[in-house]
Amino acid sequence: MGAPLSWRACAGALALLLGRGLAAEVPLFPTQAAPAAAASNDPAAGFDWKLPRGFPVPYVPAGNPMTAAKVSLGRRLFFEPRLSVDGRTSCASCHRPELAFTDGRPRAVGATGEQHPRSAMSLTNVAYNASFTWADPSFDSLEAQVLQPMYNQHPVEMGLTGREAEVLTALRADPRYPRLFANAFSAAADPISIANLARALACFERTLISGRSAFDRYVYDDDRAALSAAARRGMALFYERAGCAQCHSGINFSGAVRTVAAPSVAATYANTALYNVDGHGTYPPDAPGIRAVTGNAQDEGRFRVPTLRNIAVTAPYMHDGSAATLAEVVEHYSAGGRQEPLGPTANNALKDPRIRALQLSAQEKADLVAFLESLTDEQFLHDRRFRAD
Repeated sequence: MGAPLSWRACAGALALLLGRGLAAEVPLFPTQAAPAAAASNDPAAGFDWKLPRGFPVPYVPAGNPMTAAKVSLGRRLFFEPRLSVDGRTSCASCHRPELAFTDGRPRAVGATGEQHPRSAMSLTNVAYNASFTWADPSFDSLEAQVLQPMYNQHPVEMGLTGREAEVLTALRADPRYPRLFANAFSAAADPISIANLARALACFERTLISGRSAFDRYVYDDDRAALSAAARRGMALFYERAGCAQCHSGINFSGAVRTVAAPSVAATYANTALYNVDGHGTYPPDAPGIRAVTGNAQDEGRFRVPTLRNIAVTAPYMHDGSAATLAEVVEHYSAGGRQEPLGPTANNALKDPRIRALQLSAQEKADLVAFLESLTDEQFLHDRRFRAD
């Protein structure tokens, strides 16, 4: 058995989860779930989130209050293939519940067979995101983001462009949808609309909250048997010497989270030295990172830091699926990033300064993988609330 995790490592873990400095005085093992927001103007007031212990209430935009009726409608729409050009592809085609709402592919494939330049991101705890997609900071709400795959043309994903009337006609003709839309949007003169479709999908996706992994039971429940000795050693590495939590912090292991108490936070982006095609840090032409949006050369290769929750079931990894296993991911960071084509002396001024050669031993690499595997929430992966009826 490995040595017990130090008080400092455990305190640091919880402090980083809460987005606070190590010196912050926080209880190591909270015994109560986060209270629901009490403000009368809270768009989520009265909604039963069923939040895991220690999780705050997510931010909800004022224009789309959470209701059970919207969530029910959004759940059905999430699995609805008639929203796609081929009549067979749904949101769930790229976001499968049993894979933590990813698709198991290196790169996503749209309804017409076109391959996306990036992999399908997990929807785990997407309610807490400060921004959405891998590399476009302009998507700052789920309501906007859910329309992107429907209307995207390069590549085509769902293929909704030019088919709105056809899709709405099909939904109106279905005996279930008029009632579901009317219940969800009772004040609307014509409840069945693309805008309301997006609102309902966003509400459903906000309920995809995962927080009952072995790690959570260890930290929040004080279940000392929840983590193996290897996972505890890996946890100490993650928060201390390896410094993984510099980027993968917060309750979602992805940086600052957006909550009802903190509605304005910035997403974390990083160039992880995954590519260096010219010896100066350049990424492939189809994956320039947020530089494609900002136009800033220093943003080359900077992608949003993804969640690590349920990462054991979301292979392959990185924005393009170029790492097949968690062991490969750990190896990448242990080496301080890729240096091709010019070897370890290559200049990569664009690499995030937090990425450095760690020189981890074989045991340490295995321990980090064990810790990452402890972030799997089996209850979330098999929750019937997130499956098709």
